[in-house]
Amino acid sequence: MNEAENISPFGQRLLDRRHFLKNTAGTLGGLGLAQLLAAKEDPTAFSGKRPIRPDIDPNNPYAPRANHFKAAAKQVLVIYCPGAVSHVDTFDYKPALEKIHGQKAAFIPDVTFEGPPGNVAKPFWDFKPRGQSGKMTSDLLPKMGELADDFCFVHSLHTQTSAHPQGENFMNTGFTMEGFPSFGSWVTYALGSACEELPAFVAINDPRGLARSGKNNFGNGFLPAAFQGTDFNAKNPPANLRRPKGFTAADDRQTVDLLKRLNAGHLEKYPNDADLAARIASYELAGEMQTSVPDMMDLSREPESIHKEYGTDTGTELKREYAKNCILARRLIEKGVRVVQLFNGSDPSGGNGITNWDSHSNIKNTHAMQAEIMDQPTAALIQDMKRRGLLENTLIVWATEFGRMPFLQGNGTGRDHNPDAFTCFLAGAGVKKGFSYGQSDEFGFKTAADPVEVYDFNATILHLMGLDHERLSYYHNGLERRLTNVHGHVIKDVLA
Repeated sequence: MNEAENISPFGQRLLDRRHFLKNTAGTLGGLGLAQLLAAKEDPTAFSGKRPIRPDIDPNNPYAPRANHFKAAAKQVLVIYCPGAVSHVDTFDYKPALEKIHGQKAAFIPDVTFEGPPGNVAKPFWDFKPRGQSGKMTSDLLPKMGELADDFCFVHSLHTQTSAHPQGENFMNTGFTMEGFPSFGSWVTYALGSACEELPAFVAINDPRGLARSGKNNFGNGFLPAAFQGTDFNAKNPPANLRRPKGFTAADDRQTVDLLKRLNAGHLEKYPNDADLAARIASYELAGEMQTSVPDMMDLSREPESIHKEYGTDTGTELKREYAKNCILARRLIEKGVRVVQLFNGSDPSGGNGITNWDSHSNIKNTHAMQAEIMDQPTAALIQDMKRRGLLENTLIVWATEFGRMPFLQGNGTGRDHNPDAFTCFLAGAGVKKGFSYGQSDEFGFKTAADPVEVYDFNATILHLMGLDHERLSYYHNGLERRLTNVHGHVIKDVLA
């Protein structure tokens, strides 16, 4: 009897070379899939560190959560200037430009973002030493310059793009593309908020409207909807919070309490529905905001000295409205809001120096106009926070998406985009005071010493909030997503 007759039909097929290879390939593929599925349950980041996803109660997504390690900063105020502030006209002193002013220098490329360039241009404003540190800053922002001893400048930033929407996305979300969570969303996802009656993350947009990349700058991306920024400013309070006529505060409270009971009962039926929990939390927060926001928005309660210090009663209407936004930002920080993002500049369709810092022409007038809006109110905000002790627990981040060229455009009056060198600064909890890190070259054209990527800048901000940028993650579409993607190093030299 043939021994093969004792083997099952499936076993006989394995003796055939073609079927043997086919089954082996399928088995190996299955093993690979099993390994990937196991990695989903027990992932390890490329750095060798295991990702940390915060334990979030869907019934209370804003509850405060522990950070990864002890840190001085518990809150963060981001002052963002859309349009690209010229570093060589503000905080990055380049005396070499004086020597070659008006010349067609060898380092000037044949073409930049908006076409053929012109000649080198020295700063349009004089630089002077400020404070005990003697930091050289320009007369464009004299009041902010007076606070140089409190600032930690980063002069060697560079970015991946020279286009505004992508630049804003990259600075605020870590990616040039849309659809990724903003910095504020990552922080509130990780830490929640100690303030129960106000949003964990508030975006105070410019009186003129949204910045070029719009709500993407403070959106939640693929993070749960609870962690998106809430958009309002001193001029435009949150909508739909006013109590209807004939409806008393007691009626309002009874209604809110009834809704809580009904929502709690509904949530018990669907305990794992994160979207439902986020919606309920959002509505309940709105109920709390009905009583807390009117008081928060009532700036008339501020003493006259504060209004005078911030400048709500002088200058252009835009400056006065921005000054009110600065007071609102301080009040939100005082209340314990985790992240406040304050915008100085707007215009989704492009401002060319009129509605933001994008000065492609007539930079002497357009940058001066933006500076008149920003300087006094922003300096007052920082000084006021310092006086009240808020900087002990609050990190301040002043940022823009890229810099501007040390030479003029072909029109002879404006500076083009410069992604290869620009300046931002930090202040407050956890950072050195009166300190400058990194250098651009002698003309402010490219980074020259200690180059800093945007990934590094964001990694450092997260570190100052007690968060490990390599471990804070969210599993999305098969990947452990991070604010810093797979990049970034903490700038340890700026840490206090």
